[in-house]
Amino acid sequence: MTDSRKVLITGAAGYIASLLLPVFQKRYDLVLLDISDETHGEQSIAGLLSADLHNPNMDNYRGYFEGVDTVVHLAWRRSGGPGEPRSLEDFYVEYANVHLAYNVYRVSLDSGVRRVVVASSNHAADWYEHNLIHAKDMEVLDPYRLPLSDNFYGWAKSTYEHMGFLFATGSFGRVLENVQIRIGAPREIRMQEFLPSDFRSYKRDLGAYISRRDLQQLFVRSIETQNIENVHGVPWEVVYGISDNTRAFWSLGNARRVLGYEPQDDSEIKFAEDIRYFLYSQDTKAGPGRVGK
Repeated sequence: MTDSRKVLITGAAGYIASLLLPVFQKRYDLVLLDISDETHGEQSIAGLLSADLHNPNMDNYRGYFEGVDTVVHLAWRRSGGPGEPRSLEDFYVEYANVHLAYNVYRVSLDSGVRRVVVASSNHAADWYEHNLIHAKDMEVLDPYRLPLSDNFYGWAKSTYEHMGFLFATGSFGRVLENVQIRIGAPREIRMQEFLPSDFRSYKRDLGAYISRRDLQQLFVRSIETQNIENVHGVPWEVVYGISDNTRAFWSLGNARRVLGYEPQDDSEIKFAEDIRYFLYSQDTKAGPGRVGK
């Protein structure tokens, strides 16, 4: 199936883009932007264009947004990131990422773009995970609960989301629709990385897993769903980007209801052999339940 709409991707040479492009290239008329026109991998990307969207002078890249229906914003600069030692210095990189998001929203608004689909992260609300979910004081995290993070990476992602809401309200002259996808773990889960005893992180990633085909479907639905208005009539949605995982503790309710997302995979089935060995073999001490030990 093809679609005539024009879609611009920021961070088009990055990892998430590499998972999406096989479907997008068959479906849309693409504009592919990255800070460098060099390929970040073994396979070249036809049509990749160099653009520094951090530059506050939007005239340098405004022309790329002309005639675009949807922008898929994947670009970001890496700070310490989740799982790495946290530093107060992370603020400066993540602040630059917030400014980058503003530039993307602003030039999209000015250029008549209909919708922006943003790569957010489950880390936008990971304080709940670290303090309530793993302690089993909370069962499911809804995407509309106040986003609270305990690191600057998550703070920046939640700030993208809130900023997107401002643009979706129409406060700046017209409505810029947007979907914020809190991506979970978009990679294969290798048991060897958690051996011999990191059961909690392993269970956590089983809950966060999203397969390539589910990720592709979720982004396509985020681009193509006609009406994405929330319960207040604002075309702004925050959805979790995970598969239909048995161990999930993030809600897919609005992703299913609003976007028509129908995930096809479940990490419990896909990695069943590894799970049986690592969590349930003789003498293991993984403990019961979806999370924790």
